[in-house]
Amino acid sequence: MDQSPSLAQSSPTVGTVRECDGALEWSGRQETVRIEPWGPDAVRIRARIGGPLLDGLPGALTDGPPGGSFSVKTEQGAGVLVNGAITAEIGAEGLLRFTATEDGRELLAEERAHFWWPGSRLYTPNGNGYHRLEQRFAAYDDEKLYGLGQHQHGLFDQKGAVVDLIQRNAEVGIPVLTSSRGYTLLWNNPAIGRVELARTGTRWVADSARQIDYWITAGAPAAAQQRYAAVTGRTPMLPEWAAGFWQCKLRYRTQEELLSVAREYKRRGLPLDVIVCDFFHWTHLGEWKFDPAEWPDPAAMVGELEELGIRLVVSVWPSVSPLSENHRPMEQRGYFIGTEYGPTAHADWPDKEVAEPVQVAFYDATNPAARDFVWSRVRENYLEPYGIRSFWLDACEPELKPGFSANLRYHAGPGLEVGNLYPRENARTFYEGMLAAGEKEVVTLNRSAWAGSQRYGAALWSGDIGTDFATMRRQIAAGLNTALSGIPWWNTDIGGFHGGDPEDEAYREVMIRWFQFGALSPLMRLHGFRDPGMPLGPSMTGGPNEVWSYGERAEEVLSWYLGLRERLKPYVLEQMRAAHEEGLPPMRPLFLEFPDDERAWEIADTYLFGPDLLVAPVLEAGATSRAVHLPAGVRWTDAWTGEEYEGGRTVTVDAPLERIPLFLRDGAELPITG
Repeated sequence: MDQSPSLAQSSPTVGTVRECDGALEWSGRQETVRIEPWGPDAVRIRARIGGPLLDGLPGALTDGPPGGSFSVKTEQGAGVLVNGAITAEIGAEGLLRFTATEDGRELLAEERAHFWWPGSRLYTPNGNGYHRLEQRFAAYDDEKLYGLGQHQHGLFDQKGAVVDLIQRNAEVGIPVLTSSRGYTLLWNNPAIGRVELARTGTRWVADSARQIDYWITAGAPAAAQQRYAAVTGRTPMLPEWAAGFWQCKLRYRTQEELLSVAREYKRRGLPLDVIVCDFFHWTHLGEWKFDPAEWPDPAAMVGELEELGIRLVVSVWPSVSPLSENHRPMEQRGYFIGTEYGPTAHADWPDKEVAEPVQVAFYDATNPAARDFVWSRVRENYLEPYGIRSFWLDACEPELKPGFSANLRYHAGPGLEVGNLYPRENARTFYEGMLAAGEKEVVTLNRSAWAGSQRYGAALWSGDIGTDFATMRRQIAAGLNTALSGIPWWNTDIGGFHGGDPEDEAYREVMIRWFQFGALSPLMRLHGFRDPGMPLGPSMTGGPNEVWSYGERAEEVLSWYLGLRERLKPYVLEQMRAAHEEGLPPMRPLFLEFPDDERAWEIADTYLFGPDLLVAPVLEAGATSRAVHLPAGVRWTDAWTGEEYEGGRTVTVDAPLERIPLFLRDGAELPITG
C-alpha cells in the first residue's frame, strides 16, 4: 500500500497528549480521551465529545479504583501508561493500543472504520448531548471470545456473533468479554445497544449515551476474573441452606398444597432445603402480601417449614396493578418508571377480581425512594410478621410489553441510556433492605442481571426455556458464559420450563439427565410449567413436578442425586467461598484452569465444578456413553470406576441412564459414590 503523504491522511486529527493526575489525556477536535489505572493490571478508558468528561454516570465499576503501582510518560505527541501486566498506548491521532507489558504482544487495538471518517470512535448526535456511540477495535482471526452474560444461541465462543445488549426473558446482557488473546474487557455502559464480534472488526454500540467508558485488564482468564470481580464487587458468601436442593413448580396454589409437598419429601426421607411460593399468591399484583383465601396462616406455614428444616422463598414481582392499594401513592410520588409518550403503563397482566388483563406499571428500581417504598411493603408483609427472608425476583428485566426502551424515563436517566441497570438495582432493593433490617444473609433468585448484580446477593437462573435435550445443551454454554460475566450463583429450571409431560418416557429421560446436571450446578433447583398446563391467570397451575412425579425408575435416580448433592455440600460451599473471597466462579470453563490446553478453549459441553471435579453431562437422547476431553497436565480419575487417565486426551466412558460422567483431578477425593 502506498504510504506516501496524501490528502486522505490529513483527515485524522492530530491532538495533544498530557499527563493529568496520574492519568493520560488526549484532546483533539473537541474530543477528550482519558486513560487511567483502575486496579492492578487494568486501565479504564473514557471518551467524550463536546465537553469535559463526566463523572458519576451509571455504570458497573465500584467507587474509586483500587490502588496499584503504575507509570505514565508522554513524548513526541504520544503517551504510554504502564500498570502491571497491561500497557496502554495512545498516539498523536488518538488511536489506542493495549499490549502485554511482559513481551509487548498486542492484546487489542482500536481500528478506524475508514481512512477518512469515521475513526475508531463515532459519536452520532441524538440531541441534547446524547449520541449513538460506537467503539471499534481490530479483529483477530485466531481470537476466541467469551462472556456477555447469558444467551440462548448455544455458542460458547461468541466470535462471529452479534449480541444485543438488552435484558429479555432468558437473554441476559452483561457487557464483559474474556479473550483468548489474554485480556478481559468490560463495556462500562448500561445503555441499550449491541456488540458485533465480526471477522472484519469488533464494534460496541450504545444507542444513546453521553460518553464511551470501558475497562480492560491483561492476564490469564482466572486472574482476569479475580480482577473483574474486585472492581465490580464480589458476591457475598452463599449461606449453607442455599447450597442444597430447591423444590419449585408453577405453581403451588394454596398453603396446604405447598405444605403437603414439603411433608412428603420428609416422609420419604429426601433432602429438601428450599421450597418456593410462586406468583399469584398475592391479593393483587404489587400489593406484595399473601391472599388469605389461599394462604390463611402464613406464620403457621413458615413455622412448620422451619421445623422441617426448609426455607420458604416467596416470589416478588416489580410490577404494580392499578387494582393494588399501592398503585395510587406510588404513581403520585413518581415511583414508577416514567414514559416519554402515553400513560405510565408498561405491560398487560392478569390480576384477581378482573376478567381481562390490566395495564400494570413497573416501579423504578433506579430511584432510591422507590426502592425504599417497595422494601417497606415487603418488610411489613413478609419479613416482620412471618420471618420470610428469601425472595424470588421474577420478571425483573423488566418484562415490558412491548419492549420499547426508548419510551422509558428512569430516575437514573433515559431508557436507552440506563435500561440495562434495572435487574441489578431491583436486587439492590432487597440487599440493602435486608442489611438495614439486621439480616446478614441475602440471597435473591433473579431472572435477569447486569454487571455488578453479584455484589447484591443475586442468583441468576436461565429463564423460561424449553424442555428438550437441545435446550439443555444450550444451558451449558449459557452457564459458562454467565460464570465468565461475574455471576457465580447460577442455575436452570431443572427439566426446562415450557411443558414436559411427566408421563412421557422420552421426557422422563430428559428430566433424569437434566437433574444430574442440576445436582452439579452452582444452585440446584427443580422448576417448570409441566403438562397439563392451564391458561395464564390467577387460578393457573401446571402438572406435578416432584421427584416422585416421573415414575419409579426416575424417582430412584433423582433421589440418588439428591443424596449426592448433600454429600457434596461441603465442597460446594468451598467453591462459594472462593467466589466470595477471590472472585472465581464454581462453574468453570476448562480453560479457566487449563489455559495452555488449546482444546480446552473449544469445549462447550463439559465444565469444571470447582478445581477438582470435571462434569460431562449427557446431552443426547438414548446415549449410554460419552466422549470426554480431559485437559492436559494432570491425571484424571473416573469417579465411578476408579480408572486413571493422563490428561491431554479424549476418552469415551460408559454413561448409563443413572450415571453422569465425572472425573477427579490429581487424586482429589470427593464422596461421589457414597
